[in-house]
Amino acid sequence: MASVKIKNLDKAAKRIKEAVKKREQIIIYADADVDGVSSAIILKESISNLASSLLEEGQSLPPIQFYFPNRKIEGYGLNKEALEFFGEKFPVAEKQNKKTKKPAGLLITLDCGITNFEEISKAKEMGFFVLLVDHHQILDKVPEADIIVDPNQKGDKSFKSFANAGLAFNLAKEILGDSMSKGLRLSFLELAALATIADMMPEIEENSDIILEGLSDIQNSQRPGIKVFFEIFSSKDFSSKRDLISKMISVLNAASVRPDHQHECYLLLTAGNYDLAKMTAEFLLEKSIRHREEVRGLEEEVKYIINSKNGSPIIFEGSKNWNIELLGAVASRIVREFQKPVFLYATSEETSRGSVRAPKGVDVVKAMSDSADLLEMFGGHPPAAGFTVRNDNLEKFKEKLIDYFSKKK
Repeated sequence: MASVKIKNLDKAAKRIKEAVKKREQIIIYADADVDGVSSAIILKESISNLASSLLEEGQSLPPIQFYFPNRKIEGYGLNKEALEFFGEKFPVAEKQNKKTKKPAGLLITLDCGITNFEEISKAKEMGFFVLLVDHHQILDKVPEADIIVDPNQKGDKSFKSFANAGLAFNLAKEILGDSMSKGLRLSFLELAALATIADMMPEIEENSDIILEGLSDIQNSQRPGIKVFFEIFSSKDFSSKRDLISKMISVLNAASVRPDHQHECYLLLTAGNYDLAKMTAEFLLEKSIRHREEVRGLEEEVKYIINSKNGSPIIFEGSKNWNIELLGAVASRIVREFQKPVFLYATSEETSRGSVRAPKGVDVVKAMSDSADLLEMFGGHPPAAGFTVRNDNLEKFKEKLIDYFSKKK
C-alpha cells in the first residue's frame, strides 16, 4: 500500500514521537464523521503503542485531549469556539510559548483544517505546534500549519484518493514501523476500510487494498464495537457482508457529538467490553431509524419545493428550519434523482451553512472557488463539499453558481 510515500509523512511521525518522548500536551481534533472518528482512533492507539516502547517504566502516556466539533453548532473544521475552549483549558499555552519560544502542545487536525486559514494562525499564536492531516481538496493556498499532510498539496506524488483514515493508517505505519503487530495492523485496516466506504472514496488502487484486507475477517474483529453488529444483524437478510457493512455504517453515521466533545461513534468503536458495545450499538440503531425517517421527511419537503420551480442548472434551497446534520444525506438522495449539483443550506441569524453534492464528473469545490469572495468558508471533495456564507450574500452566491453551471452546459 502507498507505493509512493505521502509528502511530509515522515516529518509528522517524527514530530509525534518527539511529543511522546517529551510528554507534551497532545490535542487530537477530528471531524465528526466516521472518517474523522476512525482517524482519531488509529492515531490515538498508535500513540499509545508508541508510548509503551518509548517511555520508561512507570511513566504514563502524554496527556491527550480529544475534541470533535458539533457541526450543528460550530460548523465544519477548526473553529473559534474550539480555540476558545483550548484557551480556557490550557490558559498557560500562549504565555508559555511567548516566554520559552517552545510550543506548549501539539495540535493535530484530522479530516479537516486545510481551509481553516485564520483558525490555524490563531492556534499558532496561542502557542501550539499545528500538524494538519487532511485529505480534502486544496484551494489556492494552504494554511500556515507547521506540518501539512495532504496528498493534494503541491509536490506530493502519492495516491490522491485516500479517505483521511487511509492517511492515518499510513501515518501509523510510519510511527510504529516494525513494532506494529499483525493484529493491530488488521484492526487499523478495519477502521480505514469502514471510513473509505463511508466517505464514498473511489475503490481503486490503495483504497481497494485497504477495503479488501480490512473487510477480510471483520466479522471476527478484535473490537467489540465492530463485532457486535454481526450479532445484532444476524437475523437480518443481507445479501452479502458488504451489504451488512453498509447497514453498519448507516448506524455509525447516526452518532453525534456529546456536550463534552466526545463522539458516540468513538465511544462505540473503542468500547472495552462486549456488553457496553452492545448497549451503545443498540442505542445508535434506534437513533439511526429516527434519523432515516427525518431524512426522508426532509427529502420530500425539498422535492416538493423543487417540483414547484423550473429549469435551473442547479438545485439551491434552504430554510431556517432545516437541520444541518441531515442536509448531506438529503442532498445525496436529491442528486441521484435530479442529476444536478445540489446546494442545501440551513439559515441562522447571520450566516447559512450548507452541504453540496454533485453528479459524477462535476467538481463543486472548483465551482465554489469562483465565488470565494462571497464565502466565509468552503471546501471538501469534487462531488461532496460544504460552505458557509453570510445571508446577505446568499442570492449573489446562487446567481454566480447558476452562471458558472450555465456556461458549463
